[in-house]
Amino acid sequence: MGLFFASLFLSCLILIIIHIIFVGINSFQWAVNGVDVIIKGNTFIETIYYSSYLKWIGLADIIWLFMLGIFLLNQKRFKTNLNLHYLDYNQIKEPKISVIIPAYNEENNIKQVVIDFIKQKNVKHVIVIDNHSTDNTVDIAKQSGATVITKDQNMGYAHSWYIGFKESLKMKDVNVTVLCDADLTYSAYDLEKMIPYLDNCDMVVGNRLVQVLSQKGNQNSSFLVWGNAFIAKLLQIKYFSINHLGFIQVNDAGCSFRCIRNESLQLFINDFINIKTNELAFGANSVTIGMFTATKAIEHDLKIVEVPITFKKRSGISKTQATKKIFALKYGFYMIWYIIKS
Repeated sequence: MGLFFASLFLSCLILIIIHIIFVGINSFQWAVNGVDVIIKGNTFIETIYYSSYLKWIGLADIIWLFMLGIFLLNQKRFKTNLNLHYLDYNQIKEPKISVIIPAYNEENNIKQVVIDFIKQKNVKHVIVIDNHSTDNTVDIAKQSGATVITKDQNMGYAHSWYIGFKESLKMKDVNVTVLCDADLTYSAYDLEKMIPYLDNCDMVVGNRLVQVLSQKGNQNSSFLVWGNAFIAKLLQIKYFSINHLGFIQVNDAGCSFRCIRNESLQLFINDFINIKTNELAFGANSVTIGMFTATKAIEHDLKIVEVPITFKKRSGISKTQATKKIFALKYGFYMIWYIIKS
């Protein structure tokens, strides 16, 4: 069904472009030759109506709608197993949390981030995965009470997720893993509202797009907000079901703040590595790692819930430069490509 979904999405884009070009060309011709058109008695609508190109476009539309119908019917019973995909209550009576914080040259932020999480209820460990920082991030993190895992070279943001998850799974006194960034955009106290949802699901992901929970001036510009929402809905459509509009209900495609039950994380941790090359799998990169984690969880019949969280201004310079439109567009295309190809 992945190939069928990809074909459906790409053909939709092609049809939209064809429609725009067709209307644009006819509008231009009518505007340029408007007087002749009036004299000849053909209106703009009549010109389009009698066009042979329109008939072919109409036929293509009908074929696409037919294929869409097949997709919807096929998805009618998608993820509707009573024992796997509906309400369940599996209480974590005593949450024991390890917090994973990927970091690269975050000496100005890391102390506050570490201390904020150490203060939170049920947090047993704060683990900083240092991506070969060249400043004092490592020393400050250790002094602040974190366990620090250092790398000999910069292996990337997604690699830090994987290393952090593996480290958390080794800990016998931990049953919940939390992933958070080191840029002070997230609030440690949001754990109080995220963790309880794990009684009903396997992973809780934050939603940064709620206006009243966002600090004015954060990096989520209107362009990024709409882009994130579009990509999130595309992901939701991929896992669409007629009864519930999708096995996953998501609005924010790029949020990295998430909580995962360790027993659930254990089920898909090996998906991060390509066993043939022993390298990170397709999609496990700094741009799509959040969606990669979600899609692998879904493939293992795990449940995901999105929860509104607070979102603040970033402290320091963004490593990804996602606030620049050219980079945001590039990352957006990466995300779309991952969704339709995976």
